Parts: sequence; structure tokens; C-alpha cells
Amino acid sequence: MRGIAVTGAGGMLGQAVVAAARDAGHDVLVLTRAEVDLRDADAVRDAVAEAVAAGFDRFVNCAAYTDVDGAETHEADALAVNGTAAAHLAEATAAAGAHLTHVSTDYVFDGTKPTAYVESDPVDPQSAYGRTKLAGERAVTAAAEGHAVVRTAWLFGAGGPNFVDTMLRLATDRDEISVVTDQVGCPTWTGHLAPVLVEIAARRQAGVQHAAGAGACSWNDLAAATFAQAGVACRVLPTTTDHFPRPAPRPAFSVLGSERDDHLALPPWTEGLHGHLVAVKVIPPSTPLPIGDHA
Repeated sequence: MRGIAVTGAGGMLGQAVVAAARDAGHDVLVLTRAEVDLRDADAVRDAVAEAVAAGFDRFVNCAAYTDVDGAETHEADALAVNGTAAAHLAEATAAAGAHLTHVSTDYVFDGTKPTAYVESDPVDPQSAYGRTKLAGERAVTAAAEGHAVVRTAWLFGAGGPNFVDTMLRLATDRDEISVVTDQVGCPTWTGHLAPVLVEIAARRQAGVQHAAGAGACSWNDLAAATFAQAGVACRVLPTTTDHFPRPAPRPAFSVLGSERDDHLALPPWTEGLHGHLVAVKVIPPSTPLPIGDHA
């Protein structure tokens, strides 16, 4: 049996991973919060032991507290999911001889590096969310050298709130939207990330790996590309982070690169945007990418 268990399977990324694993021919065990509360160490240990006994010896953890601003005032709650729960799962899978692929974030970096961050770059999270995700990373790598931590960035996809869908919703009753130009990263479609996570689990790759949409852009660029591909007549105006203060600081530059020889690269973020717009039926599958958006 080629079994993969997916924790956090009810979320935006988890749903995509379940679908990708099934498409790749794996037997899939769906573990949502209703099936197992990852904050409960005993429940996690029992669930992992039962899963491994049934042939599911690879786990992909998509469970996360993702409210970046909310974490600033509820850091203990964020830590319980992003840190403690990850530790429970990492320890239980290690004890059962199973492999864990755990998803982390670009927000573990401070955003001051002028070039793409690679796996060995020093971490220095500036937000509570980033700190709690780093705690999860460290717990996973401490539990077993064979576990994998996959950092990704700027996720969007079907089945959960995301920037792309928010822009499209706002554009229904606005002629123009101001979006920041001074935050740059790698937009990543769950439809591209999910198969990579499944492959990392299948190969039992170990250590920290970066996996994000190829290329880089600002949030302003992403909004403009969204409207261009969707055929939406809404202007995107430039603004800066100073004009849109948020409770949690964001990295100004968190582009992810890789130094690993076994790195599994994702397609360009523009292709991911196109794939998402097709998946959520904003545009038909036959719609071509705009000229210049292929890389």
C-alpha cells in the first residue's frame, strides 16, 4: 500500500494535497480537525499508530493557524497549532517509523536580504505568526532527521480565503484598488504546490526545502495580473505598507530560492494564477495566458 495521510485536510492546501495524492495513485487517509485534534498529544499518538498499522506511513501536515494579524494578539493559540501540534505529530510519526512532510512559511525570514532566501539562510521572524511557524519547524527537525519541512509563500487556491479571490470580490463594486508595491514574494497556487508536497512525501525527502511559485512580484503586481487574466476592468494603484498599517509586520522581500540538488521546482506564479482562475471558473480553460506572463 502506498499510503499518505493528510492532516489539516479540510483546509485550502489540505484539500489540494488530498486531491493530488489521489491523482498520483496513492491511498489517502483524510485527517481533519474533526478526526484528530493535533493539539492533543495522546490523540495524535493514537491516530498515527492506527494510520501506520493500516499502511499509511507518510504524513503531510497542512494544519496551521494562518491568521497572521490575529496571531499578534493570540500568539498562544497560534503556537498551539503551529508549534505544539506540529511537535506532537513529528514525535508521533518518528516513534512509529513514519515520515512527515510539514509545511512552513517565508515569514520565518526578516525580509532584509536583497536576493532570494535559500534553505540555509538565517531565520529571524518579525511577527508572532512567523515565530510560531519557526517553532513548528524546529520541533519537526528535532524529532527526526528524516522529516521534511517545506517553506512556501503567498498561497492561493480553491477552498479557502486568499488574496486573489479577495481582489476579484473587491473589484465587483470598485473601479480602482490601492495595493502595496513594497512587499515582494512568490505567489503560489495550491494546485502546483500540492503535487510537490506529495512527491516529497513519496520520496521521503528530508530537511528543509523551499517550494514556491517561480519568479517574484509585489502584491500590487499580483492584483494587476489577476485583473488582466480575469478580464476585469479595475485599476490597481500603487501604495506602500506605511499607508496600510497592519498589526503584524510583513517581510519586505521574502522571495524563496533553493540550494538543494533535489529541489522540486514549481511552475511560474503567473501559470499558477491562470490555473486557479480556471479552477474556480473565473475564466474558461481555453483562455490563453496574456503575452509576457509565461515566466
